[in-house]
Amino acid sequence: MFTRTGRIATGVALLALALSACSAGSSTSPGAGGGTTGSSGSGGSVTIGLVAEPASLDFTKTDGAAIPQALLTNVYETLVKQDQDGKIVPSLATSWKVSDDKKTYTFDLTPNAKFSNGDPFTADDAVFSINRVKTDWTISLKAAMNVVAEAKAVTPNQLQVTLSTPSNDWLFRMTTRIGAMMDPKGVDALATKPVGTGPYVFDAWNRGDSITLKANPSYWGQQPAYSTVVLKYFKDATALNNALLTGTINVIGTVQAPETLKQFEGNSKYQVIEGTTNGEVVLSFNNAKAPLTNVKLRQAIRTAIDHKALMETCWAGKGTLIGSMVPPTDPWYEDRTGDFPYSQDKAKQLLAESGTATPTLRLRVPNLPYAVACGQVVKSQLEQVGITVNLDQLEFPAAWLQTVFKDHDYDMSIVAHVEPRDLPAVFGNPQYYTQYNNPQLQADIKAADAGTTDEQVTSMKKAAQELSQDAAADFLFLLPNLIVADQGIKGLPKNAITESFDLSALSKG
Repeated sequence: MFTRTGRIATGVALLALALSACSAGSSTSPGAGGGTTGSSGSGGSVTIGLVAEPASLDFTKTDGAAIPQALLTNVYETLVKQDQDGKIVPSLATSWKVSDDKKTYTFDLTPNAKFSNGDPFTADDAVFSINRVKTDWTISLKAAMNVVAEAKAVTPNQLQVTLSTPSNDWLFRMTTRIGAMMDPKGVDALATKPVGTGPYVFDAWNRGDSITLKANPSYWGQQPAYSTVVLKYFKDATALNNALLTGTINVIGTVQAPETLKQFEGNSKYQVIEGTTNGEVVLSFNNAKAPLTNVKLRQAIRTAIDHKALMETCWAGKGTLIGSMVPPTDPWYEDRTGDFPYSQDKAKQLLAESGTATPTLRLRVPNLPYAVACGQVVKSQLEQVGITVNLDQLEFPAAWLQTVFKDHDYDMSIVAHVEPRDLPAVFGNPQYYTQYNNPQLQADIKAADAGTTDEQVTSMKKAAQELSQDAAADFLFLLPNLIVADQGIKGLPKNAITESFDLSALSKG
């Protein structure tokens, strides 16, 4: 079982795998599993090209982003979910109330939902699902359910959950895979036969190639526009792009190389959808190791980096400049890019004030395209102000995880962090690989979790400001969500801010 730290590493690893278009057992055969009807008629099918095929369909015992990407929201539903703007909205729970002491949540459940095996969904199933996270799940995500003291069915359609201590984070985590509602009769074969209440049911898994979902004929909500959705997996960006160009697939679910968008832009056959993600590309500092214990040196590094030029080079100018560890879809987002405006003269001044006028730093990056490209730009820009940078490429995941993540043998690194609302995990835990230890930041994070909604926003904004101004890391840019699809396919998720590739809104134009 992974520790929480290990879970974050897994999230980092999976995004890196996705960005490098590498996935064990994927297929590069564009002819397999094709044949779609794209955008017209009732029923029909649509095929979506993805990377990182699941190793199993059981996300209760198998870490990885690929399983919830395929199954969460589509096959398994949660009591609450996030909309495209990051707001928590109803799902299987039609409404909920929170007690004055912020410990007790009372959920009113839809009376119409059924599992794909025909069993009705009730509050007893919700109790079973919540308790099972604590008793049967083995992945470290289960820790988010530890705050639950009791879950009980008040009536068949009303659930009451009591927490041991107030926690704003708990309701948010219920939008993730730990909030998936399961049938007690449907958990014996989770790895191969998922049973949920969602708009789609699992149909088939052609290992190494594709997963097929079928519309759920007894779905309690709006019926899906497509009767069949095929999730087809590819090993590399070229095969993925060619599959769309040849009509084998209808959608590139995650563009792997932004510079390749030009072959689709301006072509009336295709639409390019650009949104946002939770993936902060971070120039991380080893805050417990000299010379980066020196705040003036850290501030000099942030000032010496031209972030706009870097994003143009690393990711074809696609993405968002953020300035701290908060994406725009979080409620406490503030644009902090103005904290350290690019200035070589100011960087040199801060460097002189640091007392380490000619430092040498080891930048150890995973051997992944975005990290290598960004690393070269960081090295060049820092050397222009007098900071010598030794750039090492480490094999990913094994060497990077061992050397940087576990052994902390680095000065700087570059990696994308994809865990939602991950500021507390990355910078609130001094044992994490960034080794950032700021008692005030830790206190702000704790106050945010226990406070009112307004207090949460205020405290998290304060934490993000402290993090930025103390230069605990440099936040290079936020990865974009890039999708290319046939014209006429509507309802694709513009923003990739949840664990799911949400198919529930798909429609035909």
